[in-house]
Amino acid sequence: MAGTLVANVINTDTGLFSTNNAYSGIAKAWVQFSATSGTITVNKSFNISSVTRNSSGTYVANFATTMTDTGYVPVGSSGGTASTYNSGALAMFQTASTGVSTAPTTSSFLFSTLNSGGSTFDPAYINIAVFGN
Repeated sequence: MAGTLVANVINTDTGLFSTNNAYSGIAKAWVQFSATSGTITVNKSFNISSVTRNSSGTYVANFATTMTDTGYVPVGSSGGTASTYNSGALAMFQTASTGVSTAPTTSSFLFSTLNSGGSTFDPAYINIAVFGN
């Protein structure tokens, strides 16, 4: 039987729709946080349960609901303030200060933030979106 379902609101607390895994082409997780002075402050997030600071500019993002595999793609940006750094780069799956790569897992991934001089730093703004299955 073919037809159309129209709904203004669909509420679900569990399952594929609660984690966006039922949809393709959209972020499966995202987070916007600050790491100023080494203190993590998560402002908004979806499917990220926490962010842990390992050292200056090196963090681990933990998923609330695990990814289906490790083939996901995190993308992001970081930036400071006018008194610190104006922009930064993210090194996914890598401890930038040592150059050591860390393979992603279905429950978390490591990343580093770098200033324009290539040094790790704790930026005022970090934004990450994760795409995958």
